[in-house]
Amino acid sequence: MNNIQQPKEGEYANYFNGYLALNSTKPYQEQLMTQIQSCFSLFETKGEDWANKAYATGKWTPKEVLGHVIDTERIMTFRALCFARGEKSPLPGFEQDEYVANAEFNQVHFQDLLEDFKNQRLALLSLIKTLPEESLSNLGTASGNSVSPRALFWIIPGHFAHHFSILKERY
Repeated sequence: MNNIQQPKEGEYANYFNGYLALNSTKPYQEQLMTQIQSCFSLFETKGEDWANKAYATGKWTPKEVLGHVIDTERIMTFRALCFARGEKSPLPGFEQDEYVANAEFNQVHFQDLLEDFKNQRLALLSLIKTLPEESLSNLGTASGNSVSPRALFWIIPGHFAHHFSILKERY
């Protein structure tokens, strides 16, 4: 597996500093695998009733949060693949609230969402194994911002950490 180093300044928009700051000091693959275990543990401890209840009106349920994380990881992984392969066309942003509303995550059993999350993470790690090291610093444009595959890969666990802390604190 490629040893994915933290991204350097200029490989991502300042907006992502918050997510990147939430990453642990563990190696990349270990961090991803630990997050899978933590997510499974939380959902399995709390159960289906908990997973279907938002903490306030207008907020997502835990299943919707997890679905949003999965969608975002798929989008970030796709973007990373495109840029690693040399894509020069700008990629569009996505409206997270519309994605969640159209996904109907509350109709999916939380165990199925957990398996989907795990499978997405394993697919991500499989992709990273096949990428040439030099392709990780290729820059592309997504949502109007310059970003590298390396940065996108590191944003993924930081984004998860952000939402996971909310799940633990507010739900």
